[in-house]
Amino acid sequence: MPPLTWLNRARPQKLPFRRRVTRAAVALIYRGGITEGELFFIQRAHRPGDPWSGDMAFPGGRLQTGDTSSRDTAMRETVEETGLDLYQSGHYQARLTDRLTRHHSRWRPMVVTPHVFAWQGDDVLRLNHEARHGVWIPLDYLSNPDNRSTLALRTPVGRVTLPCCRYQGYCIWGLSYRMTVEFLGRR
Repeated sequence: MPPLTWLNRARPQKLPFRRRVTRAAVALIYRGGITEGELFFIQRAHRPGDPWSGDMAFPGGRLQTGDTSSRDTAMRETVEETGLDLYQSGHYQARLTDRLTRHHSRWRPMVVTPHVFAWQGDDVLRLNHEARHGVWIPLDYLSNPDNRSTLALRTPVGRVTLPCCRYQGYCIWGLSYRMTVEFLGRR
């Protein structure tokens, strides 16, 4: 698969304080196809106390002591959660903009760094306890404005309406939605 050179058009923003807060990384996994290609998403498993249980996400997780970089974290977490081995069948393409969020069990800030990989392996998934489903979603579907929607949520400060994309019963919103929009916007 040729490199996704269009990803390198813009410089991703690195948050200057990222090394002083909890850090995590995710993998946006792209595979080519007959059309424009597809992105891989997981549906998170339902876990007590996790406010993002059941949400659509990219595979990933928190940096651990043995990780050499956020890219290494994304690769390690992907093989743990999905069985997709980016070390063997993923070709690193680019880093996207750091995203500021909060740790799910605390109000402390957390920085999530997205990394893009081109996938050239098989489609066999071995989902662990953190992932409920894995799904490849066509880029032409994700980039079509007709497939954009909104999601209404209740928060402690009132009701908020957020942009999202719905696909076959799945809803992509929040950080995953913003990362997807950045990825698509670089084409």
